[in-house]
Amino acid sequence: MKGTWKLKLRLWLSMLIMFGLVYVLIMLAGNFLGYGGFYQFYALAGLFVLFLQYLFGPKIVESSMGVHQLSEAEAPELHQIVEELAMAANIPKPKVGISNTMVPNAFAYGRSKRSGHVCVTKGILDLLDREELKAVLGHEISHIKHNDMAITTVVSAIPLICYYLAFSLMFSGGGDNDNRGAILGVIALVAYFLGQLIVLFISRMREYYADAGSVELGCRPEKLASALYKLVYGAARVPESEIKDIEGTKAFFLTDISNAKSEINNLAQLDLDKDGTISAEELSMLRNSKVNVSTSNKIMELLSTHPDMLKRIKRLADNN
Repeated sequence: MKGTWKLKLRLWLSMLIMFGLVYVLIMLAGNFLGYGGFYQFYALAGLFVLFLQYLFGPKIVESSMGVHQLSEAEAPELHQIVEELAMAANIPKPKVGISNTMVPNAFAYGRSKRSGHVCVTKGILDLLDREELKAVLGHEISHIKHNDMAITTVVSAIPLICYYLAFSLMFSGGGDNDNRGAILGVIALVAYFLGQLIVLFISRMREYYADAGSVELGCRPEKLASALYKLVYGAARVPESEIKDIEGTKAFFLTDISNAKSEINNLAQLDLDKDGTISAEELSMLRNSKVNVSTSNKIMELLSTHPDMLKRIKRLADNN
């Protein structure tokens, strides 16, 4: 798929900025204030917290989403699709599960390629056709292939370390370094907020990358675009109370379930024949046209783990 080198470059540059940011802060705190290695403790503390998250994260996801592991006898077609995609991705076959929520979506989790899990929700099974479901699972398999779970855990450590530094520097007392410590604390707090924005940016880039990965695994781009469209429409029809029940885990999902209702109107401009799907012809026409993303949606995207859906489908059209 064309254009993936640009995604890789953005991801590596973002992570380089993140690690450079925390390194400079720790060195400033230690050397400028003369506190030696004490502030390196906060880097270690942040890494330890993230290690625990990495270690226990899969169990937390399973518990919060009520995941039930599916045997091949329970879901033969689902297992067959996952096996085909795993072979194409050259990774061990992930475990397959289902979550009982009726919010249509899918997600991947696990510590590594060897301990990967893919899970579909109950609401997705009757909404998508086989090729659309395969494209969705191809996206999730790509997350596992690219080690996105581990990368997300690592980059999430940076804002956490900045927060620990800010808290310690701003509220440390005694000595002649109080003012300088408070100033550095404010700088660390600003770095924390900037770090959070960079983490969100990296998350959005990895969604684009997984979309590209799904196509590289042999899934049809118009089927992925159609699945994304249906998932947004399906989530918009689910009662608000059910969305709120799982909102805390939405970063794992293929789409941002919280923004579904605001994205519906924008996506309607892609479904030219109003049949509820996006065909290869409609996706091809999108390649040569401009899409209109509202200012409010652009701002919301900056604070989201997922790209704006209209831009996401436009990228699928442009890169195929």
